[in-house]
Amino acid sequence: MAVSELNTPQLGLALFRLGKPRVVALIVFCAWIGMLLASSNQFRPGVMLAAILGIALIASGAACANCLFEIERDALMLRTHLRPLPQGMINWQWAAAYALLLTVSGAFLLGQFVNTLTLYLTLATFIAYAVVYTRWLKPASPQNIVIGGAAGAMPPILGWAAMTGEVSAIAASLFLIIYAWTPPHFWALALYRMEDYRKAGLPMLPVTHGRAFTRLAIWLYSWILAATTLLPVAVGFSGGVYLLASLGLNGWFLLGAWRVYRSDADEDARRLFRCSISYLAYLFLALLIDHYVFAL
Repeated sequence: MAVSELNTPQLGLALFRLGKPRVVALIVFCAWIGMLLASSNQFRPGVMLAAILGIALIASGAACANCLFEIERDALMLRTHLRPLPQGMINWQWAAAYALLLTVSGAFLLGQFVNTLTLYLTLATFIAYAVVYTRWLKPASPQNIVIGGAAGAMPPILGWAAMTGEVSAIAASLFLIIYAWTPPHFWALALYRMEDYRKAGLPMLPVTHGRAFTRLAIWLYSWILAATTLLPVAVGFSGGVYLLASLGLNGWFLLGAWRVYRSDADEDARRLFRCSISYLAYLFLALLIDHYVFAL
């Protein structure tokens, strides 16, 4: 279906999908947690709302740019071939204009109502994801997720900076948790979508190093993740409630990673990928509950 054949609601829905709303929702959630953890003594709902909207808009703009740069790859992959651009529901001019509108609007909100540090960090994250990762790292190296994961780990730092105007050791520990979470999360996806990545010519770890090596990497990185989640306790920011919750969640995650390591079944990898999303959400909720309900 051509763009000219779409009515206004269909075009609006296609543009909405172009911004990867589910991915952006997780980004906003992690940024919001960072805001709440940073604002114990200075709760500012107006600044928080502007920060959430600004970060969401720029994240959506980055997602649109990602889709724009990957039209040809997306068309080759079963997971992505139904996106609006490969289906011809939107042309590249619409996508570029929409990405620009989202990014400029988000930048205005952050610069006008939040602070310049958050603005610069969020724009740097945009460039790191949409340009450095998508254009350079992703097609160049099987370590694309490890290196490029820094962009995806930024939301808690953005939220913290929005409330405080600075980046602290606590915010850095939240960044490191997501950074350590990213490789096992995406390598699980790459395992059961390996043929997709092979057809698209992307050097994901299962394609370049094989499934057995990838399963071992998931298992080892899951232990790195488990250790990293203890950082908030180590720096004295969290207490026993978060510690117990993190130990339980890490046991759950490690069990899933062990199943992937021991089995070459796609279903185990798919289950770990889905589990990893819930794991991250529950972990950050436990951090929030520990800080607000039991520590104050």
